[in-house]
Amino acid sequence: MTLICPARRQLLLGLSGVALCSFIPSKAVASRSTKGIRELSLFNRHTGERDDGSYWVDGHYQSKVLKDFNHLLRDHRQNIAAPMDKRLFDLLYSLKTTLNTDDEIHVISGYRSPKTNAILANNSGGVAKKSYHMRGMAMDIAIPSVKLKTLREAALSLKLGGVGYYPNSGFVHVDCGPVRHW
Repeated sequence: MTLICPARRQLLLGLSGVALCSFIPSKAVASRSTKGIRELSLFNRHTGERDDGSYWVDGHYQSKVLKDFNHLLRDHRQNIAAPMDKRLFDLLYSLKTTLNTDDEIHVISGYRSPKTNAILANNSGGVAKKSYHMRGMAMDIAIPSVKLKTLREAALSLKLGGVGYYPNSGFVHVDCGPVRHW
């Protein structure tokens, strides 16, 4: 029988603990974080409305702020608001963190009613007939202080959903659907 001195036993136990921790996915550890604040500043280019707020505080979504954001992101053509997918706000927060900016996000399009989407799809080849905008899962955005190409690259790097690049129209489409790009 081989005896291991106590100091060596502690070292081996410590190293095995480090090795074990290396197998835990970093996203799993990060997702358990419940402390902190997530803030967004939004500007709707069609209505001229602005809103900002802490939509997530210490692990809890803030219903009042989300309700205000939903109103700002409403279908302005039909004046219809719908609940936006919370993952979309998290995507925007991750995007602004990746870009290291606190500048306001300009929204070109948020929620679209089926009626508005049908009108836009009939008038443009670039509008999907089953758009994620109708499900509150998409936004067309720009950040004036960030080059559009840089915004697109940052959105692609997140791999959190769809990313569409519309340089002639001056916006990037982001959604929390499957990861894809065009």
